[in-house]
Amino acid sequence: MTEKSQAERQEEARVRAIVEDVQADFSARQNDRKRLERGWELDMNFLCGNQYCGINPAGEIEEEEKNYGWQPKRVFNRIAPTVELRCAKLARIRPALAVRAVSDDESDKKAAALSAAILAAAGEKAGLDAALSSATVWSETCGTAFYKVVWDNDGGGVLALSEDGESICEGDVKVLAVPPFEIYPYSLSEESIEAQPSIIHARAVSVQDIFAAYGVKLAGRDIDEFALSPYSAAAHTFGGSVRAKRRGYEVVIERYCRPTADMPDGRLTVVAGGALLYDGPLPYKNGENGARSYPFIKQTCMPLAGSFFGASVVDRMIPVQRAYNAVRNRKHEFLNRISMGTLAVEEGAVDTDDLIEDGLRPGKVIVYRQGSKPPEQLSLGALPDCFEKEEETLSDEFAKISGTGDLTQNGQTFSSVTSATGLQLLVEQDEARLNVCYDSIKQALKAVGRHILRLYRQFAQAARLVRSRGKGGRVELCVFTGADISSDEVILESDSDVNLTPAERRNFVYELIDRGLLSGDDGKMSRSVKNKVLSFIGCGGFAGGRDIVKLHAERAAEENAAMRSGEAEVKEYDDHAVHIEEHTAFLLSSGCDKETEARVCAHLNRHKLKLKEEENG
Repeated sequence: MTEKSQAERQEEARVRAIVEDVQADFSARQNDRKRLERGWELDMNFLCGNQYCGINPAGEIEEEEKNYGWQPKRVFNRIAPTVELRCAKLARIRPALAVRAVSDDESDKKAAALSAAILAAAGEKAGLDAALSSATVWSETCGTAFYKVVWDNDGGGVLALSEDGESICEGDVKVLAVPPFEIYPYSLSEESIEAQPSIIHARAVSVQDIFAAYGVKLAGRDIDEFALSPYSAAAHTFGGSVRAKRRGYEVVIERYCRPTADMPDGRLTVVAGGALLYDGPLPYKNGENGARSYPFIKQTCMPLAGSFFGASVVDRMIPVQRAYNAVRNRKHEFLNRISMGTLAVEEGAVDTDDLIEDGLRPGKVIVYRQGSKPPEQLSLGALPDCFEKEEETLSDEFAKISGTGDLTQNGQTFSSVTSATGLQLLVEQDEARLNVCYDSIKQALKAVGRHILRLYRQFAQAARLVRSRGKGGRVELCVFTGADISSDEVILESDSDVNLTPAERRNFVYELIDRGLLSGDDGKMSRSVKNKVLSFIGCGGFAGGRDIVKLHAERAAEENAAMRSGEAEVKEYDDHAVHIEEHTAFLLSSGCDKETEARVCAHLNRHKLKLKEEENG
């Protein structure tokens, strides 16, 4: 009994040491990153319209006081529409991931087709669209955003019901957008996630969700340490920060340690409310060659050399926004002085209290002391030109800093350039500043796609069903298991032309047609190419005509698959020339065994005989 009690005390001491170590590590990283967090909060305040605040020497956000009580402090928010315009341009990158086989081998093509079907189906189920939109807003506002790709045991279809009546699901991938406030790296100067020795993901979670996930009951408390919602009520209070207060929550601290020689599977430690929720290896084999790694992918607005977190376009626009507000307020103040007037009154000549209260309303009778000088308005002249020039200069600064200069606002540019090529060059130059953001989103999407495939390969042990768009636009059902996914043997690439609008896409196709690049040897465009062109320019509804050559090629591909295990019949209505071409390509690229090769060669010879008979007959 004594030995068991001693073992329990040792276990409690070990758990307490782990919890204290994680909490101390988290507190140290909070202090190291405090200035960055206040900068992000200031960015969100300016985006929300709370623009008369700043960071004091103590590192806290405070309201800026007026110099004079009568001075206006209106906000003329140019940051919000600029961020909206950038997000609108970046939204042209949709989360469409294409999978390209490494080689022309039939097995690689099959693996690529399966991976493409899985990604197409998982993109919607995993919440990739919503995560991309949310992460883009975070990266534009704070400079950095993260994706967290996890396996949700409660996702997917229902397999059975437990004895308690709860659903047992097959599980599915889930993609989450994580704000930068929740990520605490080991080093703020290390740029790459993979190079970080450890990463802490800290977030506020309700005690009910903690109990459902880990089976541990916690008391809960009020959490106001994290800016989880930039558009909360606290965000609109003048002079306040954008922190959101949550009741009945606890801070869940997840510390991920990368694999080392001592810990080949890495380590994940989860702590909340002084309790240890989990301590073990990293759960996901999402690294190269089946290695365990971090489930996070980073996306930046503008990367900074020697910094883990990127720079925000909002942060660069804050000084210009302050100057713009000052100019507009002084301009309106001057206009008010001109319109309302400034009175000069001789002392004791009139009742000044009445003038202060009523002003010089139309039809007002002013009674002044006999022999004194009547009140008169001081002449302030016209509005100086420097106000207009400074306002235009600041507007240009917004466009230059944000990289969102709109050509339609500059009529002189269009009047001097009339050719379509010249206008296209201007558009490309106008959007060149966004290419860094484009590239960051594309790289993040590639990494998300790899994580999705690797999680399916790890957890999809039982057969799963996925729907995909097959040949001829038909919906095909594909059954697979994790063993069928070879994610390391395919190449992921973003499937969107980020610099092409629908109009530019059509013009590009028209140029190819004019130059004859889409025509065959006879100078005519085949029906197959026509259907592809119509689908590419967004007129797929007109591409419903039967493409006979394509149908014959699809039938030949089905025969190739059938001849791996048996014979295939040569039909009288076959287009033997198309079949000969497809079967020959199969023999040259499939790497089939000798039996299959013999069957395909015999089948190919029958097509050649039929074709020769048709030519002679």
